[in-house]
Amino acid sequence: MKSKNIQLVGGISAIFEAIIYIIAFIVYGGVLVYPKTDATALEKLDFLSENYSTLSILNLMCYVLFGILLAVLVLAIHQRLKSYSNYLSNVASVFGVIWVGLVMASGMIANIGLNTVVDLGAQDAENAMLLWSSIGVVTEGLGGGNELIGGLWVLLVSIIGLKANVFSVPLNYLGLLVGIVGILTIYPLDLFTEVFGLCQIIWFLWIGVYMIRSQVHVDMIQNP
Repeated sequence: MKSKNIQLVGGISAIFEAIIYIIAFIVYGGVLVYPKTDATALEKLDFLSENYSTLSILNLMCYVLFGILLAVLVLAIHQRLKSYSNYLSNVASVFGVIWVGLVMASGMIANIGLNTVVDLGAQDAENAMLLWSSIGVVTEGLGGGNELIGGLWVLLVSIIGLKANVFSVPLNYLGLLVGIVGILTIYPLDLFTEVFGLCQIIWFLWIGVYMIRSQVHVDMIQNP
């Protein structure tokens, strides 16, 4: 794929990632009504069973599809930055690729786990929910609640952007904020994760539009 095509596809991927984030916030935060913390194991299992298809699709979209789009964006940004700081761009890309793997693994584990829990729940609701709790810890640790790796990627990309005057200065400063907050999510406080998610939506939209517009501008100059 030509470099200019990679930039366009990368920009489009970034915008779709922001859309996925928005959908996740809306569905998880407002559409799905989770059982209360004091609900019985059977009530929690009924929720998983009744929303099995919805939860499965959300896992595929928010983790697996997100990871695929992220892989394209990581490649596109590396292609754009490597001529300015090849070593630092390579390091950033390593973290980006690791983030892709963690995110996709989280989604696949969550879906396999959901299916297993629903099947087990037909015989033993209590043990099924204990298993679901364990699966939740694994998925949260890999990529659902710990954004350290993603934060490092965005932080390094933004540092290169500032040093090499790539992307806009406000966009790079937003990236620094996203990166720092992502690193802070190693501390188990929901506020850091929520701020990271909200700022990441803006960053994905902004960098996506920037990459698309800048490439269109280059094409117009080269092909008047």
